[in-house]
Amino acid sequence: MPIIAGRRTPAVAGMFYEADPQALREQIEWCFKHPLGPGRIPEPASERRRVSTGYVAPHAGYMYSGPVAAWVYYSIASEGPAETYVIIGPNHTGLGTLVSVMPKGVWETPLGAVEIDEELAAGILRYSSYADPDEKAHLYEHSVEVQIPFLQYLYGSRFKIVPIVMWQQTPEMARDLGEAIYRAAAETGRDVVVIASSDFTHYEPDEVARAKDAKAIEAILSLDPEKLYRVVVELDVSMCGYGPVMTMLYYSKLAGADAAQKLAYATSGDVTGDRSSVVGYAAIRVYRSGEE
Repeated sequence: MPIIAGRRTPAVAGMFYEADPQALREQIEWCFKHPLGPGRIPEPASERRRVSTGYVAPHAGYMYSGPVAAWVYYSIASEGPAETYVIIGPNHTGLGTLVSVMPKGVWETPLGAVEIDEELAAGILRYSSYADPDEKAHLYEHSVEVQIPFLQYLYGSRFKIVPIVMWQQTPEMARDLGEAIYRAAAETGRDVVVIASSDFTHYEPDEVARAKDAKAIEAILSLDPEKLYRVVVELDVSMCGYGPVMTMLYYSKLAGADAAQKLAYATSGDVTGDRSSVVGYAAIRVYRSGEE
């Protein structure tokens, strides 16, 4: 079982990313140096700069979306390690509750173990009307897991996480969770960055995916979670993690964010050359412009 005595072991190592530690480090460096990525390996800042409040990062296999995800972690490297990264992904497996928070323990990857911020997780659960302490949703879910090796590559174990998986992705749920994260962070004094794990359009022609995704990205860049929801519903955008993204936006606005930046966008067609049926990937940063 992937979770034994509070230790969540990798569910997709060897599939979505390399299982061997050295091979995984080399794969992450490949993502950073890739033409679709930043083009170079980051040098993490020695001092913490609290500018960015949240990010959107893709969660497909590293060979497909890793270079786009690398833009997120290149930006994170430039600001130094936050105390806690709240990583929110969609529920692909159907296991668990509507909003599932893993409240304690450690997450293991080939690069080591990362502790869950139990105090912050408890606060989120206390302030949310919908979130439950639940491990089942995290058993085989990849959307949170694939973000962690990038953070470990940058910072080892010098940070904690709160893993959250959303099955119900409505504005009401997202607002509730975003407010709960903000209140829990304020109560504990935590330096928190929220990573919303999502891919965009799935399995449509490249030109269709790009057109739909541009509308969704426009809503995110305007810091408008309700607009994002309308775009997803009205245009039938098969974006899997719009709930986590809405949550990140609600949190970020409460945390003082007033600007957003598209770091990168690509489709699987840019990697494979097959543009007949693609998946869209975006890296987006949300931040406080006055702190730049």
